[in-house]
Amino acid sequence: MINSALMVAGDKQKHLDNIKNLKCDIAIINLEDAVHDKIYARKLVYNHLKNNTYNNTKIVVRINSLDECGIEDIQLINQIKPYAIRVPKINTIKDIELALNLIHKDIQIHLSIETKQALNYLSKFKIDKRVTTVYLGILDLLESLNINQNILNLDNPTIDYILSKFLVDSKIAGLYPISFIYQDYKNLEEFELWCIKERDMGFESKGCISPSQVEIVNNIFKVSKAEIQKAKYIKNMFEKQKEEGNTGFSDEKYGFIDEPIYKDALLTLKKLSI
Repeated sequence: MINSALMVAGDKQKHLDNIKNLKCDIAIINLEDAVHDKIYARKLVYNHLKNNTYNNTKIVVRINSLDECGIEDIQLINQIKPYAIRVPKINTIKDIELALNLIHKDIQIHLSIETKQALNYLSKFKIDKRVTTVYLGILDLLESLNINQNILNLDNPTIDYILSKFLVDSKIAGLYPISFIYQDYKNLEEFELWCIKERDMGFESKGCISPSQVEIVNNIFKVSKAEIQKAKYIKNMFEKQKEEGNTGFSDEKYGFIDEPIYKDALLTLKKLSI
């Protein structure tokens, strides 16, 4: 299961060198926003990944948009075959088709959902098995919607709607949703509240911009031992009862157990590959 996705500057050698020490599930090496010399960054990332492998952290390269220098990014990054390439500024299915044609068949394709068009068509974006994951770029999305960023707070109903729509439409499409990056990296208290809120909504993953955020995400979004034990117990009890022709019964530990409860336990175990 992927919980934490940490943004890593693609134009800073020391940040690339530190990937081996990171505790995130995904390291997203950034060639796009905040990278001034994109040709330098592209070559730096290529040379670094060509000479380094990572066993515990999945490497995703966030390229520039396809109408800027994203095609040149892909041509070079294809040669080192990272876990995935993340494509920004997606608007329509045609954009995804273009990415599929350009990106090597052995590389997953991740999409940034950061425009109103992308949010509108999100539920239709699973057009190929290589398209697996979507990231909510909420600040760009708000700009696309002509809404000021000052509404981005824990109690705003519009933000609740955006998060809910992103999550549900991703699930409808069969895509894995990763929630937005919280920019105020020093405000860990509020970041933790966002993580709790999003976990309770049904998210399993969140973008990060600092190792401190990664630690919080990993702690909040991980499935607890108690949840795993409960899922295993329900699975075993249901399957035992089913053999006796009983698919709905009262249990002294967890109350009434029937097939929907059983399926939820299976889902928990499946996410953890148990």
